[in-house]
Amino acid sequence: QVQLEESGGGLVQAGGSRRLSCVASGRTSSTYMMGWFRQAPGKEREFVANIRWSDGDTTYAASVKGRFTISRDNTKNTVFLQMNSLKPEDTAVYYCAAKRTIGQYDDWGQGTQVTVSS
Repeated sequence: QVQLEESGGGLVQAGGSRRLSCVASGRTSSTYMMGWFRQAPGKEREFVANIRWSDGDTTYAASVKGRFTISRDNTKNTVFLQMNSLKPEDTAVYYCAAKRTIGQYDDWGQGTQVTVSS
């Protein structure tokens, strides 16, 4: 099992930037992929971005492509989400997740709130 802890959330004005971090601990050697998801009030959780741990290959949701960047630091077992040009509709709780194989995510963090004011 992998434990995940997010940080970096907060209040930001529209057009601003924010960087989220997620530190993984535990059985991190088996990590295949890590991702970011978000859940806005009254909505279902949605995919934001992911990164393959071995080669850094990334995938983004259409709604954030070109504005958000996911990256990793293998030496620190940390994944980042750089969010630029933030919009009020980006307001959500952002969750970090990890999986060991292709398929569903196995481990989830507690989430960090990002609020974008207009």
